Amino acid sequence: MRKLLSLLLAAVLVLALVPALAEDVTIGVLLSDTSNTFFVTMQQAIEAKAAELGVKTIVLNGANDSARDVTNMENLLSAGVDIVLYNPVDSDAAAAVAQAAIDKGVQIISLDRGVNGAEVVSHIASDNVYGGRIATEKLIELLGGTGVLAEIQGMAGASAANDRHQGFVEAVEAAGEGIEVADSQIGDWDTTKAMGIMENMLTARPDIQAVFAANDNMAIGAVQAAQQAGRADIIIIGFDAEQVALDAIEEGTMYGTIQQQPALMGELGVETAVKYLNGEMVEPFIGAPVALIVKEAE
Repeated sequence: MRKLLSLLLAAVLVLALVPALAEDVTIGVLLSDTSNTFFVTMQQAIEAKAAELGVKTIVLNGANDSARDVTNMENLLSAGVDIVLYNPVDSDAAAAVAQAAIDKGVQIISLDRGVNGAEVVSHIASDNVYGGRIATEKLIELLGGTGVLAEIQGMAGASAANDRHQGFVEAVEAAGEGIEVADSQIGDWDTTKAMGIMENMLTARPDIQAVFAANDNMAIGAVQAAQQAGRADIIIIGFDAEQVALDAIEEGTMYGTIQQQPALMGELGVETAVKYLNGEMVEPFIGAPVALIVKEAE
């Protein structure tokens, strides 16, 4: 009887360590920029999935300012969240932000962008290296293996930007001497900045034939600059499959874009958080597939 009571007591103690997944559980969410439609879609999916599973969320916006991530994390910890879904502004700066939560017993699941230097429960993201590589390979293929490329990178320090650039570099190196990279500059995910970069690139190198932009906002900036320069011949591929890019592809001003699944990543984030809080094992990396989207043949 004593042994049975001991086993029952142990079971009760284990169950007490696992939060009941009801209204007393709150998932904190830090997103890098909720003015970006990509992250708006992710946020909406997070909130919908959380409501479906019966948990609360607190969503805060980093506004593309890594210092704001620090304040936002402090606010989430003060609010008593049970776990945090973290899409950092800067993957390197995010280590200290994440560790502050981990040190207080609040674990981190990173979304879309990694956290360099801190151990997270799981990282949920697209294969950004693969996406950057297949976009660049398509540009090289369209140029017949010989020509001049340019690249507009995302925000410095963001793992997604670094990975997409790595994919670009891998494709260029594999192509051999027939492909020249005229320029590669950082556009900070911004349309206006990318437009200015593209204008300067075309002034310095009017022989540019194709451009890989690490997100669709920047790809649209490149399109606008090319149009102003009377260069409708420049082949431009973006990343994210935003509606503005899909419209441009349909119009023929952009060739293609890499389709991510921000809604799926958001849903997977909530599901993974719930599994973890329930004491279930979760995978250290969960990948969301990507694909090249181009205009359908008429």
